[in-house]
This record gives sequence, structure tokens and C-alpha cells, in this order.
Amino acid sequence: MLSTLRYGGDVLSDFKGKNILVVGGAGFVGSNLVKTLLLSSPEEVIIVDNLLSSERANIPESPAITFIEGSITDDGILRNVKDNLDYVFHLATFHGNQNSIYDPLGDHENNTLTTLKLYEKIKAFKRIKKVVYSSAGCTVAEKTFDEAHATREDAPVSLYLDSPYQISKIIGEYYSNYYFKHHHLPVVKARFQNVYGPGEILGAGKWRGTPATVWRNVIPTFIYRSLKQMPLMVENNGIATRDFIYIDDIVQGLIICAVNGLAGEVYNLSSGIETSILDLAKLINELTKNPISIQFVPKRDWDNSGRRFGSTLKAKKEIGFEAQIQIKDGLMRTIKWTKENLPLIEACIQRHAAYIPHDER
Repeated sequence: MLSTLRYGGDVLSDFKGKNILVVGGAGFVGSNLVKTLLLSSPEEVIIVDNLLSSERANIPESPAITFIEGSITDDGILRNVKDNLDYVFHLATFHGNQNSIYDPLGDHENNTLTTLKLYEKIKAFKRIKKVVYSSAGCTVAEKTFDEAHATREDAPVSLYLDSPYQISKIIGEYYSNYYFKHHHLPVVKARFQNVYGPGEILGAGKWRGTPATVWRNVIPTFIYRSLKQMPLMVENNGIATRDFIYIDDIVQGLIICAVNGLAGEVYNLSSGIETSILDLAKLINELTKNPISIQFVPKRDWDNSGRRFGSTLKAKKEIGFEAQIQIKDGLMRTIKWTKENLPLIEACIQRHAAYIPHDER
């Protein structure tokens, strides 16, 4: 959780005494956002989360929080969403690419339909200052293993995306544009790069069909395996690159989008730094003092987005957002958090042990 808001008290003070809806507020990003919003003394923070890929333990204790367990697609839940909201953060998702390939209908239910039903419900609400929609940089990134160029917000969108997750995320942007243009819903689209940091629990939530339920993202997976002195599994010789952005910076970016973002616009929330998976693995092994050699495995057949990172120019110029936490610092903080929370992480992993082949544990 952020102890201070680097962009100044004036930004966070916009939420003082406000009613805020956070869809997906028990998740990794959502719970960190909620903890920061509470620093502003809001009137109420309503969390709607079906705990599909999140844990109730992530939700902070506060009289300002109302937690509703369920999906925002549930008509009964939607009926009780009141027209007194000042801000909406839509962070619900079906995590992530590999699970969406296994279960496209689950992805549609938890990615595409959540956006459409939420927007249809709130399209005529009178008090809303801003809706922030969490999109994904992988949707618009060039599909290449050659030299990468920083992906700008106006990059073309391929008609041949790698996963239902990427499709649903861009459909969410299209719905955001439609409801902004036709119903004046003040939606700002925030395109995440690869978020990491404290609070991302391996195995969080319910089994979603593949080992990616447990091994959610590369950084928490590498850190856990490295701390346990297991080999880090690096695909395709580790030549793929990603733009890793620390959770505090993402939370800052979401808040800045809500306060300074222009309705109808899209902003990258990125570090702008390209890091190879091989370099990442070496750095994590160094920081954890893991003596076990890296193990190289083949490329994932579906993943054609080999090298990518986001452009920071627009977000910095137009809304004043710039990531602050360097990757080594962020990794050290995440390693410390992981050590402190190993019992919770291992309990969540164990919950799915019966589904995971022994050699993938």
C-alpha cells in the first residue's frame, strides 16, 4: 500500500467524501487501489468481486467499505447499484491469456459481459465524474520477436489477436468509446503493461482450468520458485521482453486517470523500459541467492507478442503520470512481501494441487 501519494495531496483529495465503485476490488490491483483510496477518507468504497481470481483476505477492514461478493453481471447486484456514484474503477477480468484460451466462454462472461452490463447500468447516472476502464497493452502491441518499438496509444489493432483475453480487452475499449460518444459516459481507458508487486497471490481464487490459475504471471512465479530453490522455467531462450510496472505506480496511474484523464481518451500505464525474461530470471535468482540453474523450455505456441514495451510520452505530457519504481527496487520489495506471506501463498497453491501435474508444481 502507498503511504503517500507522490503526485500530491490535491489529487487524492478529490476522493474525500465521495462514493466509489471498484469492480474487481478484491484482486491484486483492485485491493491495492482500494487501500490507497481509503487514505482520502471517502464516504463509501463499494467492492464488487466474485473472488474468481482473488482472495477475501485482500480486502482491508474499514467502515467505509461495502463488499458485495458476486459478479457485476448479476442482475440482482446491478439493481442495487445506486445513482450516487462519483467514481467507478472497472478492474474485473478473467485472468489471463492462457485461461481465456482454455475457456473462451468464461473469458466472455467475466471480461466482455462485465463491461457491457456495467456501462448499460450506469450510462445515465448523473454524478459520475469519471469511469476508469482497465485495458491491456498486449492487445495493441506489435506481434514481433524482432526489434520492438514503444507501443503508442494510437497503435493499430491487429485483427489476429493471440487470445480471447486480448479480444475482450479491446472490445471493452470499443464499448468504452461507444458509451462515451452516445451516452456521454466519462470513460478513461488505462492500458496496463505487466504489473507486479506485493499482493499478487499465486493460486488466488478458484480453479480456472489450467496451471496458469496458480502460475499467474512471470514475476510472482519466478520469485516463489527462486525462494524455494527451484529452477526458473524460461521459454524460448528468454528472448521475449516485457514492460514491468510496479503496483504502486499502477495505482498512481489509475488515480491520475480518474482525476486528470480526459473522458474518451486512452493512456498507457507503463514504465517504458524493455526487460528480457532471461535478464529478469537472472536478476531474481541473484536477489534471492537461488543456486539452481535456469531451465530453458520451448516457446508457447499461442504467444506471438515476443517483444513489447509501452510508450510513456502521452501519459506524462497529458496527465502527468510517470512510473517511479525501478525494477530492482520493485523486485526487492516483492521478494520481501513474498517471504512474509508464504503461508498464505502456499495455502492457495495447495488448494489446486490435485489439478496440477506434479512436474508443473
